[in-house]
Amino acid sequence: MHITVAGKQVETGEALQTHVREGLASIARKYFDHALEANVTFRRDAKVKGAFACDINLKAGRNLFMRGEGEGPDAHRAFEVAAEHVAKRLRRYRRRVNDHARSLAEARDIAAETATQYVLQPEEEAEEQDAAPIDGAKVDHSVVVAEQPTEIARLTVGEAVMRLDLTHQAVLMFRNSGSGALNVVYRRPDGCIGWIDAPAA
Repeated sequence: MHITVAGKQVETGEALQTHVREGLASIARKYFDHALEANVTFRRDAKVKGAFACDINLKAGRNLFMRGEGEGPDAHRAFEVAAEHVAKRLRRYRRRVNDHARSLAEARDIAAETATQYVLQPEEEAEEQDAAPIDGAKVDHSVVVAEQPTEIARLTVGEAVMRLDLTHQAVLMFRNSGSGALNVVYRRPDGCIGWIDAPAA
């Protein structure tokens, strides 16, 4: 994990930087060993004279960012408080991942729906060829280059978003376990998650 330690009008000596690196490495090993990078910033606490504040911004995975803040009488203590906030969030996230895995295991007992997933050739390449039929119908300006069965899982919206994050997919179709309707979650260009909720049949 790449760790950057900086100070705003605060000296960040070698001892403090070592303390930060060892502390974050320990948290990452314990809760989330795929953490990519962390930015740790120290500053004077504006609320308490003579006290210190620490901000930790942790990139724990693709599109997974966590923040921890802490104050203390010295920089070491401020870091420890902020690090505990990050650890608590990582514990919560790991618990959600474990719950999600259990729910998926339970869902396997229910007959899964399957659909066919098609890969279409880019439009400019397809224009040079005839469109390929899909289930007896032609697809305008596209040629099917691959098809494969895909599972439509029965999930809550939260579970679908979790699966989207864990699998690093751009889009996920699922059967909403609450309404029974087909839903889609997808990653928007601004980094947020979109949710399409179709009316139940």
